Order: sequence, then C-alpha cells, then structure tokens
Amino acid sequence: MYSILIHFYAFIVSLIAPFHKKARMMRAGQRKTYGILRANIQRGENYIWFHAASLGEFEQGRPMMEKIKACYPQYKILLTFFSPSGYEVRKNYQVADVICYLPFDTPCRVSKFLELAHPIAAVFIKYEFWGNYLKELNKRNIPTFIISTIFRREQLFFQWFGAPYRKMLSYFTHLYVQDEYSKKLLAEYGITNVTLAGDTRFDRVQDIRNAAKELPLIDLFVHTRSGEKILTLVAGSSWPQDESFLIPYFNRHPEMKLIIAPHEIHAEHLSAIESLLKRPAIRLSQVQTAADLSDKECLIIDCFGMLSSIYRYGEIAYIGGGFGAGIHNTLEAAVYGVPVLFGPKYHKFKEAKDLISVGGGFTVQNGKEFEAQMDELIAHKEKLEQAGKASGDFVHNQTGATDLILPQIIAQLKV
Repeated sequence: MYSILIHFYAFIVSLIAPFHKKARMMRAGQRKTYGILRANIQRGENYIWFHAASLGEFEQGRPMMEKIKACYPQYKILLTFFSPSGYEVRKNYQVADVICYLPFDTPCRVSKFLELAHPIAAVFIKYEFWGNYLKELNKRNIPTFIISTIFRREQLFFQWFGAPYRKMLSYFTHLYVQDEYSKKLLAEYGITNVTLAGDTRFDRVQDIRNAAKELPLIDLFVHTRSGEKILTLVAGSSWPQDESFLIPYFNRHPEMKLIIAPHEIHAEHLSAIESLLKRPAIRLSQVQTAADLSDKECLIIDCFGMLSSIYRYGEIAYIGGGFGAGIHNTLEAAVYGVPVLFGPKYHKFKEAKDLISVGGGFTVQNGKEFEAQMDELIAHKEKLEQAGKASGDFVHNQTGATDLILPQIIAQLKV
C-alpha cells in the first residue's frame, strides 16, 4: 500500500509539473540525479549520505557535515534534498562532495539510487521517514540514523493502524531525539535504540553567531550621529499578516527604528511594505553610501543571506510566519540574547515553546497583543534585559548535540 501511494504521488507531481514551478523543478532535478551520481561518486571512497527534506533540515544537518570535514576527512559527503527550496539554494554547498535530488521512494528508484551512491552510512534529518529507502538500507546492512527528530502521539506511527509505519522505525540503527517525551513514546512500542541528544540546530545558530559578519551600514543605521544606540526592532521573515500590525506600530513610535527582512522580496511585496510606511525608509539595495541612511528610520532588507547576522543589531526580534503555515527560525535571533516575539502558530516548534517557558519568547494572537507586549518591553528596561538574557542562555545551554551524536555514528561505520 505504501509503495502504491508513493507511485501515485510521483504520478501527481508529473501531472501538475507543467503548471506548477516547484513540481517542475523537482521532476527535472530528479531526472538528473542518476547522472550526477555516475559522474561524481568515486568508487573506493567512503560516502556518508545525509538527506534533508528542505532548507531547514539542511541547517540542522550542517554542523555534522562540517565537523566530518574538519575531523574525519577520510569520509566524503553525499547530500540529497527532496524539495527545490532546499536544493536550489544549497546545490553549490562546498562542504558536500556530491549534491542531488532524492528520487521518489519507489523500490526500483531506491535500488538504483543505492547502487550508484553505495553509501557506508545514511543520516536522515528530523522528519524524513521513507519506508523503501529505510528497508533497503537495512537489507544492505548500511548503518542508518535519524537526528534531531521529535515524535508526537498523533503521528501515524502510533495510531491503531500504524503498525506498517512503525516498521519503518525498526530499520534505523539508532534514533537521536530532541526530547524525553519522544524517547518515552518510542519505548512504549518497544523501540529502545534511542538517545536523547537534543537539536543540532542549536549548534548551527551558535556557529552562525560565532562567524557572523560585521555589517557597518547596519551598525550606522541603528546609531545616532553621536553614537548613541537607538532602540531597534528586527522583523525577520515577515509576511503580509505580520506587517499589517508591525508597521503601523512602528509608524506610531518615533523613538524606535525598524529593520524588516520580508520572507518574500518580490517587487509587489516590497511595494506593499513601502505603502504601509509613514516614516522615512530605504531598501538596502538602494544604499550606496552612509549618507543615504542619515535620515532613514526603516531599513528594508531586500536580499537573502544577511538576516542571521542582522539580528544582533536589534533589542527585540519579531519572527514571521506565525499567522500562516508556522513560524520561521526563532533560534537565529535568540542566540544574540534578544526577546523573540511571534504569532500563534508555534506549537509544532519545540524551541518556540521552550523559549516561552524560560521567559525569552512571547506569542501574540493579533496586533493588539503585539502592541501590548512591545509597550511592556520598551517601558520596562529590566524586563527587556531579563527576557533577552533568557533567550541567549536558553540557546547556549542547548548546544552540544553534534559532539554527542557524531562520535557515536562514526564508531558504527563498517570501514
């Protein structure tokens, strides 16, 4: 039944590909996979295969891949993506030796992929459970792991009809979970090859902070001419629902500045943001010299790749997406020791719930709650500082998953 469903899914993707950009990119990319493997996999070398669904999972696996390159150079890395939003952004990632799309999880495609890739180990990241890949890896005695994963009772594995899906979990050599609940839930079903290791994303954001670039123009923007720091809100990965109350609040508060990095930077979205602004603003792409920033109070980041370094210049961060499918990365901001605000759709994100519990994160249901929370933090400096410290301490105290997991994986390699 599972394989039939995967075949049907592959058929639907092919059917809609002419009309759907992501589906078209996925199919085109998968067609190239076997050629990429034939051309780039070097026989006699030992490849550790990492699979990430998309960009977020890639970031979780990145600390491990980079540590392998630094500490275990005898191994090569094969990196696969399922989603175009991951592959297209990271297809030139220099740490990986080979990068390609993962073919659909049908028995024939799985066998062909593994014959060409012949990995010595496989590492799946967070929520990647592909039954035929896992079964074939197990059949070939290839050590297989999943890292930074979380299990919830409502998942298919734990339903009355979930036995075939739970079988997938038995194929893992070891499972590295984020929380104690996941470990206990698995134990209820006899799955005990489990280690509570935490989330490797904490290691990643700490690495990002340690390597963060100085951004002189951003630093200039958030200071007065005399060098005094101006209270600044950094809104990252914002969507129109977020901007509908973020920007009006900013318009009413001349004592603060706003740096906004929208999730989508196409022309229509940028124009919509500018139409809401009632105070002087400029797009980063329009800044040629320091003089261009002299009278500006809002800076719109209309490029990708800078947000993780920009959070350091704010006193408060707002993370977008919480009024849509779900919030974006809260840890990239929290690592700098700033309070983090976000919308109501955060419950699937353990780190967001934990941030709230330690006092470093705050959820808002609407513009009125956002205004009240902002007013509270701005009016009481000690609360602002306490919340920021709670955020920074939370991230720092959760690092170390990579150093725990990687030596255990390396020890189980059969070479």
